[in-house]
Amino acid sequence: MTPSSNLWAGDAARREGDSRPRPQPTRRREPSPAEAPGPAAPEAASPVSWLSGRRRLISLGAVAGLALAAFATGLAAGGSEGERAGGPAPAPVVSLPGPPGANTDVGRVYAAAGPAVASVQVSRAGGAASGTGFLVDGEGTLVTNAHVVGEARDARVRFGDDTRELDAEVLGTDPSSDLAVLEVDPAAVAGVSPLGLADSADVRVGDAVVAIGNPLGLDQTATAGIVSGLEREIEAPNGFQIDEVIQTDAPINPGNSGGPLLSGRGEVIGVNSQIATAGAQGNIGIGFAVSADTLRSVLPRLKAGDTIERAYFGVTTSDAPGGGAAVAGVAPAGPAERAGIRPGEDTIVGLDGRTVRGPDDLLAAIEPLEPGDRVSVIVERDGRRRTISVRLGERPNSLLSIPGP
Repeated sequence: MTPSSNLWAGDAARREGDSRPRPQPTRRREPSPAEAPGPAAPEAASPVSWLSGRRRLISLGAVAGLALAAFATGLAAGGSEGERAGGPAPAPVVSLPGPPGANTDVGRVYAAAGPAVASVQVSRAGGAASGTGFLVDGEGTLVTNAHVVGEARDARVRFGDDTRELDAEVLGTDPSSDLAVLEVDPAAVAGVSPLGLADSADVRVGDAVVAIGNPLGLDQTATAGIVSGLEREIEAPNGFQIDEVIQTDAPINPGNSGGPLLSGRGEVIGVNSQIATAGAQGNIGIGFAVSADTLRSVLPRLKAGDTIERAYFGVTTSDAPGGGAAVAGVAPAGPAERAGIRPGEDTIVGLDGRTVRGPDDLLAAIEPLEPGDRVSVIVERDGRRRTISVRLGERPNSLLSIPGP
């Protein structure tokens, strides 16, 4: 795919439970640095490429020059007084608040949360992969991205500055949310304080955030920024859509995948998952994190080893000019086609008593439902409204496995 400003060209059709995203910046699966320096092997090609790239050092010459110039200016300004005193005065020692090694708000978040953040190394088909994870309870439970672990059933993790590598078992993965849960021996992480999950509803644009991870193999790297957008949509590893995503300008790069995006209080507001690149090979100031609320909803089931099943409607939709979700296509033999919904003729305007003003409303109406649920769908066809009963199916493992019309 030729890099461009948008992942989807033109006005792409939207899917309900399996909807394609609206036009968005080119996205590459930011963090499993399978092509980064080290043993990691390239990921298999996919519609959303895994971001790769060599570590680049940016010259600080100009910055250093400015700093030296400012320093020299300061000396010149104070020179005459220093000479009157018989020589240059020593620079004063400035005491900053906070514990040793944590002289800023970012430093305090890092000092508190860093010990619970781990590097994650996985061997899987196609080569090694690496990313970041973090401890969420006292039972040795870690969270990372599903695209980091892939189909692997075990991993190796290393916490904070600890040089020990620990065996981790993959308890469950959910490609639809790009989340995975691992477990290590609780005794091995005794004394490490797990990270708490924030309420995503409390997150606001402009909130300060800190990302901790292992970009390009640089362990325990902290970066900071703000929440720069809410309610974004990104594409999951299986091609479906992840909603309620948090956008940030905190620099994250390959290797940050699965790491925490933390609030100023040190709570996890999201799991770093992707960056937009617009054809570049690194962070350009637009990153995406799966929300803490999404994590909270799947964590207990993944920890229990359950397979998360999601309802499947089987339509492709777009915004209708007069409101509603215009049906652009139906999956062959899918729930919508079996119920008699017609692409190119029907516009969905309601589902189980909820008004559908567009594809997003349809997604929101389907999301909480279960496979096998029967729903009443109101469609407009030939200027008339009619109600169609649809029995929902189970979402396929991959959007690519759905046959085209």
